[in-house]
Amino acid sequence: MILRALIALIGLSLLPACATRLFAPATTPGFQLSTGDLHYYVYAPKDWSADRAWPVIVYLHGAGERGTDPASPTQKGLGPVVWRSNGTFPAIVIFPQAPTDSYWGMPDNNDRVLRVLDEVMARYHGDPARVYLTGNSLGGFGTWFLGALHPERFAAMVPICGGVRGKAPRPDAPFAAVPEDQRAAEIARRIGKMPVWIFHGAKDWLVPVRFSRELNTTLKAAGGDVQYSEFADLGHNSWDRAYGDPKLFEWLFAQHK
Repeated sequence: MILRALIALIGLSLLPACATRLFAPATTPGFQLSTGDLHYYVYAPKDWSADRAWPVIVYLHGAGERGTDPASPTQKGLGPVVWRSNGTFPAIVIFPQAPTDSYWGMPDNNDRVLRVLDEVMARYHGDPARVYLTGNSLGGFGTWFLGALHPERFAAMVPICGGVRGKAPRPDAPFAAVPEDQRAAEIARRIGKMPVWIFHGAKDWLVPVRFSRELNTTLKAAGGDVQYSEFADLGHNSWDRAYGDPKLFEWLFAQHK
């Protein structure tokens, strides 16, 4: 019951929203706000052109960035890494936003993310063979769920401090009918050979590290293509170190469908 309660807390605003902006995406090289009915930020390198196809990263934010401010998802996780590149980060990066009190992986948010992905692929000349999915905390859970539901869309996944255990928030949640102790096996079956690199902090106080350990072990046993990095000195925020490692992106951009 304690572990179930901890996972339920991910859906609450325990991780404070950014009251002070780290940067303003509207005035940052490469960042643009979509003007369609789905408000989201997208980043394109300064040297972007339609002369070639570009890799695309879908980033799913944590619980504190939910809401109606499309700039919020850019402020933590992958956004600061892209910001510090000053327009040289070599991929298209999508920052969709989940509505307040909602969850990544739910059918309505899955539809939202895939609609945004389709828009960006068409507008920015995305390469269908190099579309990548990543997220942290709430977004780490969403990465597992969305990636398992639509493995045909992604060339690789990078879930950070996520998992697939915990009580489903709604009856229509993905894999809600699958017993918790069988979920990792079902996820592994659906992901198949898609390359996955898992990150987690060993001292995580919110999402138990055993969630990622279980998925790593299950994927390996199923013959999956998986790497696992556990940071012995870190708690819940393992995303800054993970996204701050250039080796992650060297590996990621080498993956093709």
